[in-house]
Amino acid sequence: MRVNFVLSEVATGLRRNLTMTVAMILTTAISLGLMGTGLLIAGMISDMKEIYYDKVQVSIFLADDVTAEQRSAIEAQLSDSPEVAGYLYESKEEAYERFQQQFSQQPELVENTPPDALPESFRVELVNPERYPVVAEQFPNGQNGVDQVRDEGDFLDRLFSLLNGARNATIAVAVVQALAALLLISNTIQLAAFNRRNETNIMRLVGASRWYTQLPFILEAALAGLIGALLAVGGLVLTKVLFVDKTLAGPIKAGIIPPVDWAAIATIAPVIAAAGVGLAAVAAYVTLRLYVRL
Repeated sequence: MRVNFVLSEVATGLRRNLTMTVAMILTTAISLGLMGTGLLIAGMISDMKEIYYDKVQVSIFLADDVTAEQRSAIEAQLSDSPEVAGYLYESKEEAYERFQQQFSQQPELVENTPPDALPESFRVELVNPERYPVVAEQFPNGQNGVDQVRDEGDFLDRLFSLLNGARNATIAVAVVQALAALLLISNTIQLAAFNRRNETNIMRLVGASRWYTQLPFILEAALAGLIGALLAVGGLVLTKVLFVDKTLAGPIKAGIIPPVDWAAIATIAPVIAAAGVGLAAVAAYVTLRLYVRL
């Protein structure tokens, strides 16, 4: 009987403050969706580091007018260098073929790139990637057939710094949205308690405990948090299906970026649900203890 009464009070409270309840659910969903997006981005960054940092190389791009003698001299220097773990020569034709494979899902880019646009190069694997400056000094830019020496690790550092910034910005916005959701939950609970003050006062007079009178309000907030969490998870699913799996299909197939697996969303979903229910319930309880006398 008591359970039925509490549930009926929860349903009544949600109906009475329908507009504020909807606003609370939507605000919670947005904040939790952003949090889930930040967690997915963090997972993608981790996967990308494993993919790219294991393949970090130094690229020695050769000049267009490089001679066979200069090319042989560079190859001999790489073979004799104790800093070099291995190297691979890539001709213009091979570079263009690899370019076509990587961007096969973007035919316009491939069609607008002439076959001789990509230079021949040596892909060099170092014994210690941090020793790149030593190798760069051995092959000065613009001399002896060398056009440019590029450290892919430096590019990756800048790339992951940018991705980490995007992740941090997403999480920061999620925190701001979460604070807005908590304030909205607090205001909603205060309004609900004020509208039902006569009922709760009667319950206290007939012997109901303070916890029993507070429970319907806490459950209202928890239910709203749960619905918001479900909407956030649904948003992540739609983002994967409509954006990641379609718009980013080309880079994913080419191995440029890792895919977003369903397992990742399944792992994040309980975290989002627990955060939505827990934060809403705690906010309601604190509000009732500090601002409302039941």
